[in-house]
Amino acid sequence: MMPQLHDSFAPNAVPGCGPLIPALSDALRPLRQQIFERVRAAGQIARVQVAKELGVSPASVTTGVSELIDAGLLEEVIAPREGEAGRGRPAVALGVRACAHYVAGMKLSDREHTAVIVDFAGNVIANEVVQRTPSAMALPQLLAAMETLLDKVCAKAGINRTELTALGLGVPGFVDSGAGQVMWSSVMAERGLNLAALATAHLGLAVHIDNDANLVTLAELWFGAGRGLSDFAVVTIEHGVGMGVVVNHRIYRGAHGLGMELGHTKVQLDGALCRCGQRGCLEAYVADYALAREASTALNWVGKDGQSINVLLESLYDHAKAGNAAARSIFRRAGRYLAVGLSNVVNLFDPSLIILSGERMRYDYLYAADTLAEMENLAIATGRPLPPIEIHAWGDLLWAQGAAALALSAVTEGLLAGNRDGQREVAAQ
Repeated sequence: MMPQLHDSFAPNAVPGCGPLIPALSDALRPLRQQIFERVRAAGQIARVQVAKELGVSPASVTTGVSELIDAGLLEEVIAPREGEAGRGRPAVALGVRACAHYVAGMKLSDREHTAVIVDFAGNVIANEVVQRTPSAMALPQLLAAMETLLDKVCAKAGINRTELTALGLGVPGFVDSGAGQVMWSSVMAERGLNLAALATAHLGLAVHIDNDANLVTLAELWFGAGRGLSDFAVVTIEHGVGMGVVVNHRIYRGAHGLGMELGHTKVQLDGALCRCGQRGCLEAYVADYALAREASTALNWVGKDGQSINVLLESLYDHAKAGNAAARSIFRRAGRYLAVGLSNVVNLFDPSLIILSGERMRYDYLYAADTLAEMENLAIATGRPLPPIEIHAWGDLLWAQGAAALALSAVTEGLLAGNRDGQREVAAQ
């Protein structure tokens, strides 16, 4: 089983944004919200097609559309007829009024912070990247960094921060998205903070927060390979190992919002020390700090202590490509542990697709043919094919775009689903 490699992200390759197939529970949502989300997913769509896809009468769609147009959320657009240019009245379709709302998406990480500005139709209109020295930040420093980055990306977009309706924020670690609380994160010195509430008060802007791996998954669900899939998994490998799982078109977060921590599943009793403080976690063998630790020991790189992890890993990769047996064995060992993790994902969730994402996916040794063969051996033999694996080495802007999708979803819910808290947040802008 050879994976497909995608090394560039083309979010506008398919018009619209959001899941192309509605979840089974969507029929329980208000009709006007269903209409709006069908239009946003399609990019442009005729009223009659909306009625057909939702299984409701054209009259019901017309009523709902009129309300959405009056609210300034949808607009009529000219859709030229194929092969009939200049003949008869042009077709009229529906589209999202892109300027109705603007949201920001932001990812805070150990080595760089990224941000995007997205309009209400899901179009990215500006992005910004800020490099930083890896270290845990105290709360005042973290909030100041967020504010500086937000002002920079707004300046690029040509809008004022007050024009934003919401901010989606992603951080690594253990995050209770519903409560807005960060239990632990490698970018934060403190533990157990309600970062969403603190950032909302500091920025004067509704902030919605989630684990960064969930936001990569949300980006795939809204803009990428997951738009037409009901069930899939995303595994991210960078400074840590994260995972997001979509079940019935929805991200699964667990009872307390802390689920899917694949990197902290145990693969070795009393094993290597993980940055979470426990031993034997998967990421203690696969993440970049684990590879750097192994390289320093196996290659006797004691004089490189002052170098960044990125420099060390690039050197390790170059040595492996040049035939250095020790360097290759480090990647091979990490790949075998990754195979254990992926086989567990298959055995637990039976996803239709597994996406490997993150900066470390540039290192092809981690998903070499022998690694994938080992995964096949470890997965339950059911007689049915294993899920395909795609490699998406898209960089941190994808994570920020997933954060923007989180904000878009929250704003939409607040406007159209009768969520009173969300309505207060939007009304406050």
